[in-house]
Parts: sequence; C-alpha cells; structure tokens
Amino acid sequence: MNDRFAFTIDGVEVQGRPGQTIMQAADEAGIYIPRLCSHKELAPHGSCRVCTVLVNGRPQTACTQPAGPGIIVENSSEALLAIRCNLIEMLFIEGNHFCMFCEKSGNCELQALAYRFGIMAPKYPYLFPTRELDASHPDIFIDRNRCILCGRCVRASRDLDGKNVFQFVGRGPRKRIAVNAKTALADTDAARADKAVSACPVGAILRKRVGYGIPIGQRMYDAAPIGSDIEAARAHPHK
Repeated sequence: MNDRFAFTIDGVEVQGRPGQTIMQAADEAGIYIPRLCSHKELAPHGSCRVCTVLVNGRPQTACTQPAGPGIIVENSSEALLAIRCNLIEMLFIEGNHFCMFCEKSGNCELQALAYRFGIMAPKYPYLFPTRELDASHPDIFIDRNRCILCGRCVRASRDLDGKNVFQFVGRGPRKRIAVNAKTALADTDAARADKAVSACPVGAILRKRVGYGIPIGQRMYDAAPIGSDIEAARAHPHK
C-alpha cells in the first residue's frame, strides 16, 4: 500500500509520508531548509525559528509542522531570506561570538549559516552581555557567551543521555543554560562522552584537550556550505 502523498516546496513536487514534518520530507527530497535548534536525533523544538517557511501563505516552523497532501510551501522567497538573516544576525549580537578565537570555528552551525546567507557583519548594534564561563568540570566546559539558547543540550541530556544535566533558568534577556547542581558543572554527572556535548551547534559546550585538533581549512564547513550534504542527495538521488 502506497501511503505517500505529494506537496510542493517552491514549486517543486515533494513526496511525503504520514507523520513526517515538512523538514523531514524536504531533507529526503534534497531540499535544504536552514535550522539551528533542530537535530535528527532529537524531538522537534521550534525555538530558533530559522526554519520558518510559509505553508499556504502562513508562517510555520518546518521542523514541527507536519507535511500534508497538497500543501504549498515557500522556502526561499526574498521575504523569508530576510527573516532568516535577521534572526541569525540577532543571535550574533545577543551573545559574544568571537569566531576568530573560537575552537568551534569551521564546525559552528551559526557561523556556517552566516556564511551561507552572506552575512559578513550584523546590521544591529552588539549588546556585549556579561556572561559566565564554567570550566570546573575536568573534561567539559561551558562558555555561555556563545550559547544561542537552542535547547539541544537540554533535550539531548534528557532524552539521549538520560541525565537531565542542563535546563533553562530565567526569562527574557536573563534566560540562560544552568546545570542540575547547586554550584557548578563539576558537581553534576555530566560525562565527556555525553550526547549533550556533541549536540551543541556552536562553541558553548566543548570537550577539553581536543581544541584545534582539526586544522582550519579541513573542518566541516570549510570546503562546502552548510546544507550541502542534503542538497547533494537531490543532485545524486540514487547514491
């Protein structure tokens, strides 16, 4: 029994299956929809809004919105590109992202999205917030200057590691990532191999003693833009 259905993304017919989100169907079709909070091993969250698309003319997050028969999805209109650029720029100015000094440079999804969208410098004024670092753990450190509040570490620690090490505290501009200990990360059961560490899309949670192990120029997004792996599946559907 064929349970597939058709819908369109930017005029291109895409096949979907019941239970799939728009993003999942787009990935299978080789159409890249930008994302930051989304991760293949984690339940959809819809917090970053970078994957916003128009579904029958209404804005929806592609990572949470179910695909459906006959829906019309816009992914790359000028208006949507402007929204995504604004969101990415605001993430830069709301933190302290010094890419030239960051160990995650070249592997950072936020940096890679900025390059993909041609953002050389944000048009908004930097806020330069005062944020804490936590290097108390022998194997892991947290640099909240780079945190974009995507929630990946929260979901990965809870759903993949079964630990609930990380959680959000505070509201509005005071919102931040905290740990389940009275003092510091060293007092939690966080471990070097935890999926929560690998899930961070930026340089906010890093393993110690592995920095710069991969030279600049050989990192994940140095040779090809973010999303190229998904788009390659469209160019070579039988591979």
